Amino acid sequence: MPLVTTGELITRATEARSAVAAFNIITLEHIEAVIAGAESAAAPVVLQVSENAVKFRYGRLLPLARAAVAAAERAAVPVALHLDHVQSDDLLRQAHDAGFSSVMYDAARLPYAENLAATRTAADWAHSQGLWIEAELGQVGGKNGEPPLDAHAPGARTDPAQARTFVADSGVDALAVAIGSTHAMTTRTATLDHDLLKRLAATLDVPLVLHGSSGVPDDELTAAVAGGITKVNVGTALNQAMTGAIRAFLAEHPEAVDSRKYLSVGREAMAEAVARIIGVLAGGGRSG
Repeated sequence: MPLVTTGELITRATEARSAVAAFNIITLEHIEAVIAGAESAAAPVVLQVSENAVKFRYGRLLPLARAAVAAAERAAVPVALHLDHVQSDDLLRQAHDAGFSSVMYDAARLPYAENLAATRTAADWAHSQGLWIEAELGQVGGKNGEPPLDAHAPGARTDPAQARTFVADSGVDALAVAIGSTHAMTTRTATLDHDLLKRLAATLDVPLVLHGSSGVPDDELTAAVAGGITKVNVGTALNQAMTGAIRAFLAEHPEAVDSRKYLSVGREAMAEAVARIIGVLAGGGRSG
């Protein structure tokens, strides 16, 4: 079916009081696995390309983006394309022509005033191109010019009052909040601050996004969706599934040299992980 927009999927999820799963892709196998998993679960999905993934692909956005668009257009479920954790303004400005309907502009490493100014500029440009834009706000540093705490560092938390001001002044369409998850976790041991999430959901009138979801246990994920999270980002869990499956295959077949043999196993493992995660999120729909 035709490529859909991230904003459309988020709007549907908001109305249904549920959450959209967004998976980071690195290879064609990731793209195919995410779509296959979403089709198995009969659910819409967001394909995300991060700035780090672009750097891995020799700094070229279009090859992976074109592959994602082509695969999405042949999918049996709605698929959107999102450019994730963009710090480069040059990369940001490639988003629209590459087929992306949304971007996550990441200036959270900057002191609050600089983060706000950079995000406001990015949001104005994105909206002029018809792009939906997400930003991130972790925890501001202390006085005397101390740097901000990374939004997903242990202990980082988003302040509701500050988040409300940031959203209003920046004009973003969604906000990734720091409530206890951490990027690149390989163990599912994160404990989310659900009281804080409740306050954030009550304070903000934009969709809330959970980053670093691979390290969050199933019950915590369903509680997060029930508490107001509308977009759930997953990356590391796919890489774990792929790598684990390939390791096991090569251990059992040390003579294997045809990459299709082990990549197909890795792709299938990722597809199963995608379907499972989507199923978990579906169990966290908000009531009322």
